[in-house]
Amino acid sequence: MEYYYTTFFFFLSFLITFIYALTISSQRNSRLPPGPYPFPIIGNLLEVGNKPHRSLAILSKRYRPLMSLILGTKTTIVVSSPDMAKEFFHTNDQSFSGRSITEAIRAVDHYKFSLVWSPVGDQWRRLRRITKEYLFSMQCLDASELLRRDKVRELLDHVNRCSTDEKAVNIGATTFTTILNILSMLIFSLDFSQYDSVSSQEFKDTIWALMEYGGKANLADFFPILKPLDPQCIVRRGSVHMKKLLSIFDKLIDQRLQTKLSSSSYNGVSSTGNDVLNLLLNLKHKDESEFSQNHLGHLFVDLFVAGTDTTSSTVEWAMAELIRNPDKMATARSELVKLMQYKNRSIEERDITQLPYLRAVIKETFRLHPPAPFLVPHEAIHDVEVYGFVVPKNAQILCNVCAKGRDPNIWSDPEKFMPERFLEVEIDYKGQYFDLIPFGTGRRICPGLNIAHRMLHMTLGSLIHKFDWKLEGDMRAEDMDMEEKFGITLQKNVPLMAIPIKL
Repeated sequence: MEYYYTTFFFFLSFLITFIYALTISSQRNSRLPPGPYPFPIIGNLLEVGNKPHRSLAILSKRYRPLMSLILGTKTTIVVSSPDMAKEFFHTNDQSFSGRSITEAIRAVDHYKFSLVWSPVGDQWRRLRRITKEYLFSMQCLDASELLRRDKVRELLDHVNRCSTDEKAVNIGATTFTTILNILSMLIFSLDFSQYDSVSSQEFKDTIWALMEYGGKANLADFFPILKPLDPQCIVRRGSVHMKKLLSIFDKLIDQRLQTKLSSSSYNGVSSTGNDVLNLLLNLKHKDESEFSQNHLGHLFVDLFVAGTDTTSSTVEWAMAELIRNPDKMATARSELVKLMQYKNRSIEERDITQLPYLRAVIKETFRLHPPAPFLVPHEAIHDVEVYGFVVPKNAQILCNVCAKGRDPNIWSDPEKFMPERFLEVEIDYKGQYFDLIPFGTGRRICPGLNIAHRMLHMTLGSLIHKFDWKLEGDMRAEDMDMEEKFGITLQKNVPLMAIPIKL
């Protein structure tokens, strides 16, 4: 009897595999864009690897910059050229404006309240309008400039102490603390951390864990039958970190509400301060249905997750490239010294337009080390025809900005760090030049682009204006580890540790 059961299950497995293979073959013979032939059941999962931005860049050279993959049950379209990016996110922007929601993002229902992950609709428009009005408008950014200047001054004070003690600075972690405190002071009127503190590293670890789980290949995303099992524990572990952040923000919101209620002058819209939290609580009081406390907590998760790690890792990559290329460091510093001597003061945000080489350094860093290697994954909201191929409804759309940034057909010497290339052409990263879209483009472009632009130039410019840098342990610059750690964002695998030398 056991023999018959074994034979039956073997035959059944073979039949399922055969039928699946025929289905996949039918898909490949349909009007999908070209791509590698999928294995039965698993599709192209084995070809993705642990650095998918690299492996998919290699595959796109073989199968064209518009390529399709079958990942388990999920159809994925990979876009790897400026022309294709324009076709998807400009010409067909609305059709591809959906979000591909992974199981990690479903943790504690974050996707239901998130600005980043919500579908384009009334709630998304309301959240975009709120963030623009209360955080990222030019008027708001100009009003909070002094706050950012004070935080950069605190950063320089810390680096100066390290210079005096000949102590190495963890560039990524130190910059993270600066950006974290800029955001926490802007939103809550308090610093979340101090330099060299355990709390800063804990917050950074929590943010990175969410980025890592959000970008990690999860079997439950490719095989829905596995969702209840959560075989890699991604949802369970991600939920722990998400709840940790939400509890921090909920506690601060509750404390502020108590302060407002206990205030003798409270009339529903009175102010205990002019920070973002207070402004949003006044808005919530006016229309609870429009903006609930749940929305507040999840919005703050989006702001801190998207705003801290991406900015600090970009500064770290820029510093690493400048230390590896001392001639570029000297050119950038010379530009800063010349302008600041003329103005007889430290760098300010209004100086950014007069620092073309510093701006070129940031652009070149984005080209080589984009903060989000695939942006945030899009999704087709219906079948769309592109260049004679059909992108099916619910297909995941990955824009491989890493592949575009290192494409020799677009850039000369693409592996070389050359900020000068951006002095010769007028290219910005605000969504109009599809060669360089680290913040995305179209209606899904990052709403925090303008504040990130200011923080990046102020932080990096201040670090190289006031200090020279040498690697810890007298390591040679050419021996520096430049490997990447993959998540929704790209971090340096080995943190940059450098000793500041005061100029």
